[in-house]
Amino acid sequence: MRRISMVAGLALAMTVLSGCPKPYPSCDSDEQCKEKGEVCVQGQCQECATDANCKEGFSCQGNKCVPKEPTCSTDTECGEGQICEAGKCAPAQCKGDDQCPAGSKCDRGRCAVRDTCTTNTDCGEGQECQAGKCVTAGPKECNWEPVQFGFNEFQLSSEAQSRLTELADCVKTTGASGKVTLEGHADERGTEEYNLQLSNRRAASVKRYLTDLGIPARSLDTVGYGETRPVSQASDEEAWSQNRRVEFRR
Repeated sequence: MRRISMVAGLALAMTVLSGCPKPYPSCDSDEQCKEKGEVCVQGQCQECATDANCKEGFSCQGNKCVPKEPTCSTDTECGEGQICEAGKCAPAQCKGDDQCPAGSKCDRGRCAVRDTCTTNTDCGEGQECQAGKCVTAGPKECNWEPVQFGFNEFQLSSEAQSRLTELADCVKTTGASGKVTLEGHADERGTEEYNLQLSNRRAASVKRYLTDLGIPARSLDTVGYGETRPVSQASDEEAWSQNRRVEFRR
């Protein structure tokens, strides 16, 4: 009888002990961690066991809910001033072309190499537009081709004025220096004396126009050769038009 009583007492003690909850953070079930807003993970109350235990926008890492790193596949999924890079939202590379390297442009927040153009202004510094493409510009060469004149004319045509304007701009931009001799010529028609005077007037006309555009007069000499130095020996209008000229001798 006594033995039965001892067994019953031991069973009662075990029942009482088993009914007492373990002290926090130890646990046997999620219910014991619920008051803290946690779950039971391997006998310990933890913030989470899986992503399902975390609120939206968070993931379970090391039993802690941490913010998810934003992911994206297109720029539209990122906020203003951001772009999608390698699946993550990142600050935009640029806001304007001036924030990109030479030869690049700002295209929707990214610095992109310019591949097409219509004018030189579409290209970056040190580049120029050639055949619709931006290419690295080489040293600029001024156009020293002869200036042509009409029959018995020493006044500059509009085409000749345009040519000389481009030449003057080029000389001033590139810093080309040194003496230049303006050599006047005429075709074979007329007397030698008249053609000599005409060739001198043509050279003087070119010099006057260039000096008006800012080229120093001291850097320009003039000389007339009349009809004595033709570029073509033929006696037709095509040949005569080539011979009525002012050449630049540098």
